[in-house]
Amino acid sequence: MKTSKWFSNYKILRNESRNFLPIEYKDKLFKIYREAQYSDELAEDFNSALIIAHIAINELGLNKAALCTVMLYPLIKHNRYELESIKTDFSEEIFVMVNGLTRVKNLYGKTSTMETENFRKLLLTFAEDVRVIFIMLSERLYYMRTLHQKSPEAQLNIARETSFLYAPLAHRMGLYKIKTEMEDLSLKYTLPDIYKEIARKLSETKKGRDLYIEKFIAPIKEKLTSLGLKFTIKGRTKSIYSIWNKMMKQQTTFENIYDLFAIRVILDSELEKEKAECWQVYSVVTDMYQPNPKRLRDWLSIPKTNGYESLHTTVMGPEGKWVEVQIRTERMDEVAEKGMAAHWRYKGIQGEATMDAWLKNLRDVLENPDLKAEEYMDEFKLNLYDEEVFVFTPKGDLYKLPKGATLLDFAFAIHTNVGSKCIGGKLGNKNVTISYVLKNGDQIEVITSSNQKPRADWLKLVCTSKAKQKIRQVIKETETHEANMGREILLRRFKNWKIEPDEARLSRLAKKLGYKTISELYIDINNENIDILDFKDSFLNFDKKEEPAVENVSAESYKGNDKLGKDDVLIINNETKGVQYSMAKCCNPIYGDEIFGFVSVTGGIRIHRKNCPNAPQMMAKFGYRIVNAAWEASSNEQGICTLYVSGRDDLGVITNISSLISKENSVTLRSISIDSDAGSFDGKLVLTVKDVKSLERIIQKIKNVDGVHSVVRN
Repeated sequence: MKTSKWFSNYKILRNESRNFLPIEYKDKLFKIYREAQYSDELAEDFNSALIIAHIAINELGLNKAALCTVMLYPLIKHNRYELESIKTDFSEEIFVMVNGLTRVKNLYGKTSTMETENFRKLLLTFAEDVRVIFIMLSERLYYMRTLHQKSPEAQLNIARETSFLYAPLAHRMGLYKIKTEMEDLSLKYTLPDIYKEIARKLSETKKGRDLYIEKFIAPIKEKLTSLGLKFTIKGRTKSIYSIWNKMMKQQTTFENIYDLFAIRVILDSELEKEKAECWQVYSVVTDMYQPNPKRLRDWLSIPKTNGYESLHTTVMGPEGKWVEVQIRTERMDEVAEKGMAAHWRYKGIQGEATMDAWLKNLRDVLENPDLKAEEYMDEFKLNLYDEEVFVFTPKGDLYKLPKGATLLDFAFAIHTNVGSKCIGGKLGNKNVTISYVLKNGDQIEVITSSNQKPRADWLKLVCTSKAKQKIRQVIKETETHEANMGREILLRRFKNWKIEPDEARLSRLAKKLGYKTISELYIDINNENIDILDFKDSFLNFDKKEEPAVENVSAESYKGNDKLGKDDVLIINNETKGVQYSMAKCCNPIYGDEIFGFVSVTGGIRIHRKNCPNAPQMMAKFGYRIVNAAWEASSNEQGICTLYVSGRDDLGVITNISSLISKENSVTLRSISIDSDAGSFDGKLVLTVKDVKSLERIIQKIKNVDGVHSVVRN
């Protein structure tokens, strides 16, 4: 393997960095380079890294840790050096930067939406240290300068990515020269004919451009000096990209762009004299050259919303050429060049809570002529968006959510139906629950089931307003539907019994039973929380004098001193006497579940699981009807439970599940129903189970079946 090319570059870099790279770092880097086992790809990446390091040093002013990061990354990428070794061989600081660079590089394999502002924020979050972003910009500038070596397809892809991601990022960082070069090179490869045409037309005036500008500003300089004003005058030509951008915005041709040439007069004025002196310069310029009245822009009287202040006019210069003249003070010019970061300096606003405030401090360091000021770069961490998390779908779509958001928030952010049917998710090869708290960069597959529906306790699992709103909306719709169904059930049964429904009596009975509205009563009827036969007797006997119950415990007679005291426990077994009980159909408790009893309307106790979906509502509304309950240690009572299974609709999955169940002595399959759609299936299994341990065992076995995504008990 020939290494002379990188060795030669390395010696140059070594010499250039001698003033700021510690000798021990140089020696360690050189040793690692020398001992690395080379491949063609590694050698190529080393050569690229060396050139990128040159750019980082000479054009962005990076040094020390940043330089080591550039040089170490190829070794990490090709597994020639351990990431953790950086801590001991170099420093924690360099480790953080290399790790940040590695994380940023890994982002590209996850997303197809890099043009979004969210991706730029995620890029900054992952980088952690500002120098990582500067390294990325140095690398991108190198790629753009060598783009002619790539295939046409690669040229187009890299140029587009640079235009919508890196150029705006460079602009945000205040690196305007780099931003301009990136934009011009992007246009060169995305629209080569337009680029060449604009370049050709600009080159026609290139030779005489400097002479023209001098000829234009000479009389202005003389007049302003005679007036005693302190000033500087700059002349510039717009970049090819900015000219093309203006042509697009104005829907015009190159010849109709007035401000190909721009003259900028910058005054050294006292704050109270700024506007007056700017207008004084305007008067001088327009006395000498004919102004275009349609091209006057007064941002002195009313600055732009971003704080920009300046006075623009376009005048007819020598040879009949239109020239834009910008008039501003040094303060205004700094605001124009550095944005709000400079604006805050003059307005006296303090703090680093936003990107722009943070950039103010960063720019001060970058522009400090004292090389020691570069050491302060160590303090600039990119924890700018620590109140947000950015999460990917399997297809690479990027979503921004508040810090603390859960998988359920993410599911509702994708779509209401996805959130409403969410039963969990897959993070890599790991299953996660709906309460999983999202982390930056997670790429999660949301798993849904047609049998799932939102519950009131979901409101405790979400933090986004959208998720909360949708959950409440779906719950309300579900309750309305359940109330209508419950009313239909009751009216149908009353009709069969030839009982005339009395809405007034029903309302009074509902109120007596502790319901706030009659709709809540109908919901309990629909969910079988009320025995319809018991309710029939309550309705018929509502106006009669109540007699105390003898054998059965009723809701109204139970005050904690009947057959079961408040501290007593109802023991559930096959021989329980004196109290009628049954298993609630809404949650189907089985032996081993944590349970409680709920006294029904006219007698008997229904046994519920403590994690029953209806438990919070029952305990909140009817606490006085709750009875402590427990299983007898030797209970042989079998229970019925329902499992909802979802997964990939592969041949043999259902057969494998059925086969597993048939081999379990303590589990019996009562029924199975399957719905399949678009390569996935949702199944409902009704089982007879001896106890919770048997159920947990069969659930785990079903989860291990290839193609099964989730198994959830009702």
